[in-house]
Amino acid sequence: MSATEGIRVEVRRGKNESSTALIRRFTRRAQGLGLVRAVRNSRYWERPMSKNVERKRALISKVRRENYNEQVKLGKIDPAAKKTRKR
Repeated sequence: MSATEGIRVEVRRGKNESSTALIRRFTRRAQGLGLVRAVRNSRYWERPMSKNVERKRALISKVRRENYNEQVKLGKIDPAAKKTRKR
């Protein structure tokens, strides 16, 4: 069962509404329901992570977070001057 099953978008044309306005309204409603994002996410199949890998990642992030908080407490890192990543 995919994420898009069960979601239905219905738009009825108004009296003086053009076809482009109708399509625009349909698109907006589909995006509002998260339909477009769900379809794009389900476009390619990804292998699910094993439980061991999830646990290891969680432990690593926990250790990193604790290390960061310790550095902040010692005054070695200023949390207000947090660097942003550049892409």
